[in-house]
Amino acid sequence: MKTWRNASLALSAAAVLALTTACGQEKGDQAPAGSVGAAAPAGAPAENGAGYGSGSGYGSGAGSGGQAAAAKPAGQLAVWDSKELGKVVTDSEGLTLYRFDKDTPNPPKSNCEGDCAKAWPVVAADGAKPPAGVDASLMGEITRADGTKQLTIDGWPMYRYIKDSKPGDVKGQGVGGTWFAAAPDGKKAALSGGGDEGAADDEGAGDEGAAEDQGGGSAADLAGLSVRKDPKLGEIVVDKNGMTVYRFEKDSAWPMKTACTGDCLEKWPVVAPVEKNDTEGISLKGYVTFDRPDGIKQQTIDCWPLYTFAGDKKPGDTNGQGVGGTWYAISPAGKMVGAPK
Repeated sequence: MKTWRNASLALSAAAVLALTTACGQEKGDQAPAGSVGAAAPAGAPAENGAGYGSGSGYGSGAGSGGQAAAAKPAGQLAVWDSKELGKVVTDSEGLTLYRFDKDTPNPPKSNCEGDCAKAWPVVAADGAKPPAGVDASLMGEITRADGTKQLTIDGWPMYRYIKDSKPGDVKGQGVGGTWFAAAPDGKKAALSGGGDEGAADDEGAGDEGAAEDQGGGSAADLAGLSVRKDPKLGEIVVDKNGMTVYRFEKDSAWPMKTACTGDCLEKWPVVAPVEKNDTEGISLKGYVTFDRPDGIKQQTIDCWPLYTFAGDKKPGDTNGQGVGGTWYAISPAGKMVGAPK
């Protein structure tokens, strides 16, 4: 028994060492085991002001002590005809209902818990009635871990967004490339209708618009992450659509934390996970997935979270470079290009 225990401790120590090495802690910084690539525990206090507490962008009233607010019933659902998104499902108060790409419809399952459920309150199934003209058989429910009955539409769990405060708000649309307003059939709301199961459901969701802008050009042939020679910045990392990839100076690599949450993600969408074999020319040191506290999975290089910029409209744009003195394009090694020393 003693020999087995010693062996177990040795394996645990080796695992911690491997994580430390992967995240490039050349200065010998120490962090608790499990802090890399994992969200802070729900309700945990923020460290150094860059954590996930009440000032993190989830919005006031998001709950405390690790508890999400009690789920509000949807009541009589309605359909709003948006000029930008087409038909959008709302609750009885006119607030937009959303679906999460990381959930599954078959079988129906929610993957938004803890802090994620504070930012994206679940919609209670009790008393929900289908909109006029919508097949009632599409509506269902799932039982969450806390016993809450959550509304589903065609198997997709439904949520509200904490930043939506009045009817017509769709501030959650496209957040993190994984959250989308729900159409009456449970698909993602889109003017073209049924724009659900295509490229938007890939890990790179949120970048599909840029891909379409290429008109079948060379960007479609790029790896998930690769390197581009910029005439001003030199070698910088781009995503599969040729869009510039950035780092945020206020983030932390060890322990891995994000300071970009809530409204920030509308301007700086995260780079979704990319397989190592779908990269070209970039460093794979600290190339791990960051499980953010809002339920979004984010790619990192050297353990630094990666983003694109909503202000970049086409491949080659670097409009995010130097914004606020905190956002910078990155080199193939994950270093910030052009940041002050």
